[in-house]
Amino acid sequence: MGLKAGIVGLPNVGKSTLFNAVSNNAKAQASNYRFCTIEPNVGLVDVPDQRLNKLAELVIPERIVPTQIEIVDIAGLVKGASKGEGLGNKFLANIREVDAIIHVIRCFEDENVLRDEGAINPVSDKEIIDTELQLKDLETVEKKIQRVEKGAKAGDAKAKAELEVLKKCLSHLEQGKSIRSLDLNSAELPAIADCFLLTAKPVLYVANVDEASMHTGNNYSEALAIAVKDEDAEVIVMNNTIEAQISEMEDPDDKQLFMDEYKMKEPALDRLIHSTYHLLNLQTYFTAGVQEVRAWTFHRGWKAPQCASVIHTDFEKGFIKAEVIGYDDYVTYKTEAACREAGKLRIEGKEYLVKDGDVMHFRFNV
Repeated sequence: MGLKAGIVGLPNVGKSTLFNAVSNNAKAQASNYRFCTIEPNVGLVDVPDQRLNKLAELVIPERIVPTQIEIVDIAGLVKGASKGEGLGNKFLANIREVDAIIHVIRCFEDENVLRDEGAINPVSDKEIIDTELQLKDLETVEKKIQRVEKGAKAGDAKAKAELEVLKKCLSHLEQGKSIRSLDLNSAELPAIADCFLLTAKPVLYVANVDEASMHTGNNYSEALAIAVKDEDAEVIVMNNTIEAQISEMEDPDDKQLFMDEYKMKEPALDRLIHSTYHLLNLQTYFTAGVQEVRAWTFHRGWKAPQCASVIHTDFEKGFIKAEVIGYDDYVTYKTEAACREAGKLRIEGKEYLVKDGDVMHFRFNV
């Protein structure tokens, strides 16, 4: 579907280490100096889903295909980026292209890892990036206000409505607040759609802590959680270095032994990927056959024809119906035939809102 989440943060907070851990087809260079990541690294990340594995156990297909999301590792931002400091212009251009932000914040002490911002202060670090994004959005909104004002003064009703929304956004940004915290309704959102505002993007915070704090968090991660409590944003506590080591292990037994040593029930990365997936407002449906059992990504609220288009655009154009089995029913009855006999296979039409976990088969004619 081409949806991207961008990993951002100040230099040397663990962005590239996290990218290395989550990406299954690209490895970013992680080094202790500024702007190690200059061009954004891009990786496709499998979304862990035990439902996919369970369906595969029942169907025994030739192959199993998980769904994926795209993760982008973006250059570290510095104070003044909105005015072009450091690699600011490149950073801001890259972040404009992603759909959601994974904001990595340093919550650990280590004198061997460079830091130009003084004492460790996760709240201040968060505010540095917030401020730079807000300043850039202020610039964008002000430019659009200048364009719209002329039409509004001439009596253009659409321009007047847009100007009202833009001024609301301007006031919010001037107060040091991000657009995602401004409660705009569906009628107001089109006024800023072409602005691609950076602070309108949903955010997930990663508190990169030391090894001793990976299960409990620490004073730094707690301060961060308090600072973002009104943002309706999740904070995930993890040690990026440990997660990177786990991700490099190919042998499942070795991986389990390593996790047992650190008293881990699952990699924190799994939680991060799931949270990012949900942050993008995504859900999963499945197709299950002897050739493959596969997970497919769709937007929450999509109807059956739209979901069919994820497989192929022809499926939406020629959509006739969808055969649907709920995941729990499939697991209970174990086969499609048994589900059909039990009356658990439903025939749904064009207005059906697909549910997360549906096992589907589309009928179409082109």
